[in-house]
Amino acid sequence: MRTVVTGAAGFIGSHLCEKLIDDGHHVVAVDSLRSGRLRHLDAVARHPRFRFERADVREPRSLESAFGRADWVFHLAGIADIVPSIDDPADYFATNVAGTLNVLQAARTAGATRFVYAASSSSYGLAQMVPTPETAPIAAEYPYALTKHMGEELVLHWDRTYDLPALSLRLFNVYGPRSRTHGTYGAVFGVFLAQKLHGRPFTVVGDGTQRRDFTHVRDVVDAFVRAAVSPHRQRAINVGSSRPISVNRLVELLGGPVVHVPKRPGEPDVTHADTGLARRLLGWSPRISFEAGVEELLEHLEDWREAPVWDATSIADATRTWFQHLGRQAG
Repeated sequence: MRTVVTGAAGFIGSHLCEKLIDDGHHVVAVDSLRSGRLRHLDAVARHPRFRFERADVREPRSLESAFGRADWVFHLAGIADIVPSIDDPADYFATNVAGTLNVLQAARTAGATRFVYAASSSSYGLAQMVPTPETAPIAAEYPYALTKHMGEELVLHWDRTYDLPALSLRLFNVYGPRSRTHGTYGAVFGVFLAQKLHGRPFTVVGDGTQRRDFTHVRDVVDAFVRAAVSPHRQRAINVGSSRPISVNRLVELLGGPVVHVPKRPGEPDVTHADTGLARRLLGWSPRISFEAGVEELLEHLEDWREAPVWDATSIADATRTWFQHLGRQAG
């Protein structure tokens, strides 16, 4: 297949490119390099079936040469993080919503036969249903989550209106090699691994009993490929491990001292995907245990050498900024 991957130089996108090349596909990798890194694509950069195109999803004309006559389109380009989305919602709308529209139009023009979108489980907000099924109410707490869901709505609408077969995968707490290292929300692995490498204590939010549905990136990539070959369409599907792990357990596996920082509003006590639909429709289930995934990251600890090192003071400052954005008082 001729495939296009947007956000290809990012964390998940780069792993997806490697998988597609290994499976024999021709891959056009699209990335603006705003947050992606070309080094993430080193493993495939010289492959004869791989091509990189620097393009910005916010600029429709920049996408034209990349899409050509694409068969499959995987749309992973977007911007994440909570506080920046509160501070500058227009940027998030331009990238995650209007950018998704531009990619959909490019895919439609190319005659694509499959479109798979990277949605976010953060759209469920403080989920009242745990485990959380796809039928749970959407209750986005912040502009980032809202814009990711708006992108999903566009994708499913383009399937219904323009016959562009599509699936949306709602991803839960993805981790693994090349996971992003910036931000103080949703990047706990990047923060902790940089702290361990530099001999700093782990900055645990709250009491550390909060649990997250950590899902290994290679399992997530497998779900994307299964979605592309699936006959199903017009569906949003959860992709998670269905085995929530506490932050305290993560710290135990990483090994090191801990300092605690204030809990932030809008953070769920638990994320827990109901993955029954993924199992039934895609034949997908996670295969990499959390313990094996953490061990793999520790074996490649040097990869986080250039990551920013957060300490309790810097995270507390960011948390105060978070509260100020919301017009609330910390503590």
